[in-house]
Amino acid sequence: MPTGLTTWPSWLPGWWSTADYDVAREVLQRGVATLLCLAFLQALGQFRPLLGERGLQPVPAFVARTRFRDAPSLFHLHYSDRLLVVVAAAGALAAAAVVVGLPQAGPWWATTVVLLSCWAGYLSIVQVGQRFYSFGWETLLCELAFLVAWLGSPDVPVPFLLVLAARWLLFRLELGAGLIKWRGDPAWRDLTALDYHHETQPMPGPLSWHAHHLPRWWHRTEVVGNHVTQLLVPWLLWLPQPLPSVAGGVVVLTQGWLVLTGNFAWLNWATIVLGAAMVSDGVWAALGGWVGIAGAAGDAPAPGAAGAPTAPAAYVVVVGAVVLVLLVLSARPAANLASAHQKMNASFEPLRLVNAYGAFGSVTRRRDEVVVEGSLAERPGPDDWREYAFRGKPGEVGRRPPQVAPYHLRLDWVLWFVPLGVSGPWIGRLCRRLLEADPAVLRLLRRDPFDGAAPRWVRLRLFRYRYTTPDERRRTGDWWVRHELGPLVDPVRLADLAGRSA
Repeated sequence: MPTGLTTWPSWLPGWWSTADYDVAREVLQRGVATLLCLAFLQALGQFRPLLGERGLQPVPAFVARTRFRDAPSLFHLHYSDRLLVVVAAAGALAAAAVVVGLPQAGPWWATTVVLLSCWAGYLSIVQVGQRFYSFGWETLLCELAFLVAWLGSPDVPVPFLLVLAARWLLFRLELGAGLIKWRGDPAWRDLTALDYHHETQPMPGPLSWHAHHLPRWWHRTEVVGNHVTQLLVPWLLWLPQPLPSVAGGVVVLTQGWLVLTGNFAWLNWATIVLGAAMVSDGVWAALGGWVGIAGAAGDAPAPGAAGAPTAPAAYVVVVGAVVLVLLVLSARPAANLASAHQKMNASFEPLRLVNAYGAFGSVTRRRDEVVVEGSLAERPGPDDWREYAFRGKPGEVGRRPPQVAPYHLRLDWVLWFVPLGVSGPWIGRLCRRLLEADPAVLRLLRRDPFDGAAPRWVRLRLFRYRYTTPDERRRTGDWWVRHELGPLVDPVRLADLAGRSA
């Protein structure tokens, strides 16, 4: 490799870059860009009724009481629903460009600029998203977007430091989830957690009923498999190949089971992308997979060989600086893993560059659901109430739970937390918007029982749900059995809410 002001000496690629992760770069960049595109499109469809100027948690009110340095966001400078549309649409287009490989055809910095713009746009949305963007996969997508932005294009070799950074992210993601379970709930230690989980998870999928009714010995096996995958397998990431490839493959398989049995937005898919990126080009070639990509990667020249891509000095300096920043910011997340008071899904700095992850540190034993109803009657009797139908969360007992992931139904998810005591003023605003027959909010639902007419009354009731047994399912055709626990919000009219914030 020639030396000078634009390239580094010939000895540098031997330790700085690698020729064994070209497939991993493609998987990471295009996989993360696909998820970013989906996330931006979701913002176009859901952000305004939930968080817009007339949303359930309006962004203007949030930024008025929040300092910029605590939640850096473009929308601190100015928020309007129109600007949100511009940011989300531009982000979706930029991410789609990476999916099809447009910026990768240019210099290394073109891909970096495009992906960093996606990161900044989505971070701006998450920072003001409040309850509706408070999930671990939002932070994970922000961290992933920032990380993969520095992988450059095929014109430069893959920096091995970034390969290690990706391993560190998967290590925190899996080990953090495993430790929070082991520390958080005895059901994970006595192997009974999966006796409940398939039934009580926030949003079951079409196969969740079947998974719940698998034999108890299988549920014990699931828990043991979870502990092995999340507590032991991540350590393989720090050993020589092919062991990191084995770890990545195990993660992909176990996350695939979670995709089949639940709806966790893009959490499982992001983890699958990370797991697949742990597999080296040599292993892909040996497995005969990724024909055309892995084959080309397997024939690629080693770093420093004739015909191999070279690392411009600017690229080496920039990547080195980024990795140094990530290393410094890793201190608190690393300490969190070792802490007896481990935090779950936590950020330790406002840009969410290196975070703590985890899921289901406690498992709910019973399923309570909010049922939202309205009435057109002036003085409604017991038979005058009609139920609003949601797109994903359980409602009618005869409706099979749908597959919605990797799409994220934010209102449905947040309503799952209400019976657990996680609520707020947005519940009152939801009632108000239903009483107004607000079209934007009604579009978030699967069915409006009043076909766009404004009801006179709205109420919220709490029901206990459980799956039907196989015998009950054969006799009734239902997936659920439910009984009422009591009122959550007593019947209200629009006049009752007149004095509250619009």
